[in-house]
Amino acid sequence: MATTHILIIEDEPEIAELIALNLDTAGMRAEAAASGEAGLSAMETTMPDLVVLDLMLPGIDGLEVCRRLKYEAATRSLPIIMLTARGEEADIVAGLEMGADDYMVKPFSPRELVARIRAVLRRDEPAPHEDARSRKAEGIRIDADRHEVLVDGVAVELTLTEFQILRYLAQRPGFVRTRDQIIEAAHGPHVIMSGRTIDVHITALRKKLAHRGGSIETVRGVGYRIDTSVLLA
Repeated sequence: MATTHILIIEDEPEIAELIALNLDTAGMRAEAAASGEAGLSAMETTMPDLVVLDLMLPGIDGLEVCRRLKYEAATRSLPIIMLTARGEEADIVAGLEMGADDYMVKPFSPRELVARIRAVLRRDEPAPHEDARSRKAEGIRIDADRHEVLVDGVAVELTLTEFQILRYLAQRPGFVRTRDQIIEAAHGPHVIMSGRTIDVHITALRKKLAHRGGSIETVRGVGYRIDTSVLLA
């Protein structure tokens, strides 16, 4: 089995080295690039399995790197975890809406980063057991096999995290899911994450579902559910 290859785009050598050391300990192969240009160039030679991306980079910044990767068909599905000192809500929303699969704020726990990397890579694998391969909502169709979501017949591009959240909620329509349950379903049982991050993902998901986004309901103080009135059997 090939060793998982992680590309770290980070201009601070100490941080890049720390991440690489922890990835090596976890049995992954790390490659570092000190700028956005260097990171994009590295991918022309060898495509990584996942990118850890800083936002504040010299030259091309992290958001532009992410935009370019999500624009190109060859790299559109490449998982990206943003790792940055910019922790304002607007920055998180911008990163997730740009297509990042996860967002971590510095200072960070290297062990948590490794756990999130594993969780994102695991979500990209086909689920071994799926009761219903295709779940449908009025105007919304979720195809687990194709990893595809259609809204009124039009394909909607979701990140891995957004797709996992939508599919998880659709498994039991009308049932309330807590933020902790959603975190576990999307990222695995050993990841520690703020419930606020899930709120940001839900906001981005509703926006992408356009006028159908209202089918995801907020249950104050608890979590979220999908309205049964718009779901088909």
